[in-house]
Parts: sequence; C-alpha cells; structure tokens
Amino acid sequence: MPHPKRPSPTPANSFPPGSILGLLAERTQLDFELEFFGKVLSSVPDFADVLRAQACNLTMKGRLQDGLAVDRQLVTVRPHDPTAHYNLACRYALLKQREKALTALRQAVELGYRDFEFMREDHDLDSIRKDPRFRKLVKEYEGQ
Repeated sequence: MPHPKRPSPTPANSFPPGSILGLLAERTQLDFELEFFGKVLSSVPDFADVLRAQACNLTMKGRLQDGLAVDRQLVTVRPHDPTAHYNLACRYALLKQREKALTALRQAVELGYRDFEFMREDHDLDSIRKDPRFRKLVKEYEGQ
C-alpha cells in the first residue's frame, strides 16, 4: 500500500511577496543598524555611542567618506576622547589622507591612547605605518 504524499515543508523564512516580515528577513544586520542608528542620530545628533557605532558601520559598508563625516562629528562631540581621535585617524588613513591621519593619530596619543601593539597591527593604518613620523610617534610615547 503506497504512502500518501506529504506536503513539502514551507521554508521558515518564506513570507508572502511584499510582506514587511519578508523585507525585514532579507535585510542584513548591518543595513538594519545603519537605518536604525541614522534615525537615532536624526533625533539626537550628539549621541556619542551611536556616532561611534554608525561610523564603524558606514566604514564596513564601504562608505568611507560618510564614516569620516561621522567621525569628525564624534570628535566635535567628544574632543578629549582618545579613541574618537584614533578612529578618525583610521578613517583618514583608509582614505589615504596621510597628513590628516598622522595629525589625528598624534592627537589620540597625546590624549592618552596607548594600545601601541594594536596600532602596529591595525590594517586601517597600513597607509601610514611605514611613514617615519608614525614610527617616531610610537617610539616617543610607548614608554610612557
């Protein structure tokens, strides 16, 4: 006696065409965060933690100029934050703006950024790492 044919299970992420749940399921976490943090910043433009996350997300998305603009805004909001200046230096370095990258990196170190081991390995700084001014900066502050 043949077994009756069972219906194929519907995939868990199968939603009707055009449904909100279907659209949300297709979005990446990065795209969701970019939109969400963008809305937060439109209401609270000086929210430092959101600015930091948004700059990172924009850079991961390949939107370096937009990430740079957010980093500039962050150092305006948090002028004494060494990590904000370090991230700004990274964005400038990624954009091959060496002078600005080295200036921002010096500011970060002068404000107290001291993770020199990470600085030597951070690929964001590849464009300035061989610059003698980079080595001089690290050597000048590393023992402090």
